[in-house]
Amino acid sequence: MSLPTSLRLPALVPRARYTTPPSPEHPEPHPRKAAPAVETFDKTARPGLYYERPRRERDLPPLQSKWPAILALGAAGVGAWAVFMVFVSNQEKLSSSVMQQIMNTLREDPALRDVLGEAIRPEPLWWMNGDPWISGAIHMPGGNVDLSFRVKGHKGAGTLYFTSIRREKGQPFEILRFKVIADDGREVNITPAKPS
Repeated sequence: MSLPTSLRLPALVPRARYTTPPSPEHPEPHPRKAAPAVETFDKTARPGLYYERPRRERDLPPLQSKWPAILALGAAGVGAWAVFMVFVSNQEKLSSSVMQQIMNTLREDPALRDVLGEAIRPEPLWWMNGDPWISGAIHMPGGNVDLSFRVKGHKGAGTLYFTSIRREKGQPFEILRFKVIADDGREVNITPAKPS
């Protein structure tokens, strides 16, 4: 029984060679190398010579603890925070309404002008960046104001002391101490101006 013509297998056709065989005009680009010779051993290999590790002439320095550096940085941070809080607290006192009223009263007092002269102002300090240092506290909700600071005029300088309390809530503040002690020892009691 013969197969139909459409199902017959084609005859084997030799595969075409697309490479040019080596010739004197076209030598082989990469000549093949001969396989390396295989060497076999019938005994185990001898161990190599043992050399003792050279010893160090001196030991390495011990590792220093990091705790001193950490403690120093922590102390510096706490100190910087404390200085910043003191500066902010002083600036808050300087900008308070109590401080403004005190300075207005000092400039209008004739007895103090005779002692310190004109242009009475708080005495600046270099370590406060030109601002005065205000000692004491201003605690208005608690009814307590206690301040002292240096003042100066064109004649001289002195220290001001001011204390005022509020005995009961809702009552006005009562001035207990309001005076300036000049550097020459003279004491001037300041009379606050009565509100008009």
